[in-house]
Amino acid sequence: MRHRRPLPEPVLRRLADRATDYGLSRRAFLGLLGAAGGASVLAGCGIAEEPVSYRGQGGRPGYLRWASYPLYIDKDDDDVESPTLTEFEAKTGIHVLYHETIDNLAKFDNKVSGRLASYQDIGYDLVTLSDWLVKRWSDRAHVAPLDLAAMPNTQNLRPDLDNLYYDPDHRCSVPWQQGITVVAWNKEAVPDGIRSVNDLWRPEFKGKVAVVAELRETLGPIMRSLGTDPGEDWGDAEFDAALELLDQQITDGQIMSIKGGDMVDLLHEGRAAVGIGYGGDVAFYSDTCGWAVPEEGATFWVDNLVAPVTTNQVDSVQQLIDFYYDPEVAAAVSAYTYYATPVAGAREAMKDVDPDLVDDDMIFLTDEMLARLSLFRELSVEEAAQYDTRFRDVTKNL
Repeated sequence: MRHRRPLPEPVLRRLADRATDYGLSRRAFLGLLGAAGGASVLAGCGIAEEPVSYRGQGGRPGYLRWASYPLYIDKDDDDVESPTLTEFEAKTGIHVLYHETIDNLAKFDNKVSGRLASYQDIGYDLVTLSDWLVKRWSDRAHVAPLDLAAMPNTQNLRPDLDNLYYDPDHRCSVPWQQGITVVAWNKEAVPDGIRSVNDLWRPEFKGKVAVVAELRETLGPIMRSLGTDPGEDWGDAEFDAALELLDQQITDGQIMSIKGGDMVDLLHEGRAAVGIGYGGDVAFYSDTCGWAVPEEGATFWVDNLVAPVTTNQVDSVQQLIDFYYDPEVAAAVSAYTYYATPVAGAREAMKDVDPDLVDDDMIFLTDEMLARLSLFRELSVEEAAQYDTRFRDVTKNL
């Protein structure tokens, strides 16, 4: 999930209560909040300033530290507790410290990669990573192996999410949620909606277009509009054409903003009229925002659960994964996140969780939608470095 909202006061109180789990007094915790601000403290939660452990020795028995995105797990009506996490804790006796600390994967990777390379505890036993970063961590030997036999519910994995390039045998990851990239619009500003990436460049939308600040999710649909499937074989020429089109729309003032997950806020509030966004985020605001898979096609991504090589809590990680691959639990999560569940059987379970969502196309992607979506192909180390740098250079001023 990519959307971020301010932390409500009950969350800060709950974090102060849980700070004592690691020997930090409430007074010390609140002092940190006063000195650094609640958001910045949360962003750094669990990552120590000095080396604390080596390979496989991070963590504490009975506790599981999970780094993920904001709004990427079910929450209660007060937006504080996760009912499924509460159920897992009661069932297993494992206390989960859930940190909504990831907003930009590249920045998160930069923050922890040095510690992973030297086998120093990164402060987490479980991390939610997108497909491309799973492959990168795996290539660096930064992930702990998983035992599918210890997680029998993973047999519920949807067949179409099996055998993906980044971890074909699920040796070190299992899907958490699947997302898609869509063209989106503010319903009041654009009552008839749009259906194509090329619609974004219409004159009436000049200065009213917002897109997400992710190379794969923004350039993927643009590549599609130029006749290139980002999931197939392509090279510098195709990348150059897509980046040039994006650069031109920025230079001409067509695009007003390139943001992270909070891009959808611009559409929701009416400050932007149309854009390229994360499907689940847009669907979350279905009262004000509409969406469509572009006629030309777009991309999907898979966010996964992985255990960093520095944790010694792999058994607890596997217990949690097995729990969340129960169809009823998976349905409860997707009913909140509005992202596609990777668990077969969740549609049937959704009848009891929320009957109104049984036929929701964002949670249960249709065959017609899947036919127009592809997973952005694997980039070589050289390509990733070059393309990421060039994309940031083009988008850095918005």
